[in-house]
Amino acid sequence: MRVLALTRYTRLGASSRLRFEQFVPGLAAAGIDVTIAPLLPDAFLRRRYAGRAPSLPAVAAAYARRALARAGEFDLVWLEKEAFPWIPDLLERALGPATPYVVDLDDAWFHRYDAHRSSLVRGLLGTKLDGVMRRASIVVAGNPYIADHARAAGARRVEILPTVVDTSRYEPSADRDPGPFTIGWIGTPLTAGYLDAIAPAVREVAAGGSVRFRAVGAGALAWDGVDAEALPWSEGDEARAIARFDVGVMPLPDSPWERGKCAYKLLQYMASGRPVVASPVGMNRDLLGDGRAGILADDHASWVRALATLRDDGALRARMGREGRALVASSYDLRFALPRLAGILREGGKR
Repeated sequence: MRVLALTRYTRLGASSRLRFEQFVPGLAAAGIDVTIAPLLPDAFLRRRYAGRAPSLPAVAAAYARRALARAGEFDLVWLEKEAFPWIPDLLERALGPATPYVVDLDDAWFHRYDAHRSSLVRGLLGTKLDGVMRRASIVVAGNPYIADHARAAGARRVEILPTVVDTSRYEPSADRDPGPFTIGWIGTPLTAGYLDAIAPAVREVAAGGSVRFRAVGAGALAWDGVDAEALPWSEGDEARAIARFDVGVMPLPDSPWERGKCAYKLLQYMASGRPVVASPVGMNRDLLGDGRAGILADDHASWVRALATLRDDGALRARMGREGRALVASSYDLRFALPRLAGILREGGKR
């Protein structure tokens, strides 16, 4: 079977790397030959991470390349979200692939349109993703929130496939770096703003004992009263960086976009055998609702209490770390998701 994967980014983009690229070797072994065709080059993401506007000529060239993609030579198109972001559905239908397609959504991208502050954007694009999902052979949703929206939009078939971790890349260890208790986070400069919500709690916990904060991939980070360090991200080093945390955090506001997130950073922390503290939003609640692998915190006091408890109780950290690793290994590992995805793609390609 020959599949054309129309991703949004190269491996530099987390959604394309995790929802598409990491499956390619295993799919090839299963007889599914995937050709990756990203829309946007690395330069686009690097400009965004640096807070710079995208190059419009480069974006126009990227859209032109996609319009010329020879999808008819493949049995199936495997589409990340949509073929042409920020253009109306009528043009999406005209320029997009005529080949049967499976569409994958790991974020509530429809809310970028239907909840946009501009009434013009809402009017032109508010239901665009609904049309993309209705025309798809199968919608692959990263979580139940996205799946529910797809069903309400009239998608003919919806499959939930969570974002997964290759646990072989993460080696849990009871050993820890010498020095202060380390609270850690991993992400991009585009999501680092979520950390502002917990800065006061980290500062309060730091006042009661030796604490440092490490933010991998955040860009600049300056918190008064906290030993805070921003570290660069790389795919090859991210597992080693997380292994140096004592606890991983994932703060989120409870809003529609965040309810559609797939909690990947929590899975990374847990695969590394680290306990977690997270906001009770979307998949975070699903992963941590029983309290075995981490603690849900929804306000300043509960964040302080959770972080201080884990700082002071090494046995609890170890126990939660073991529980988290076991959960990821049994339910969110690449090797289990791969055969399911292969089956979905084969079904999606049937005419």
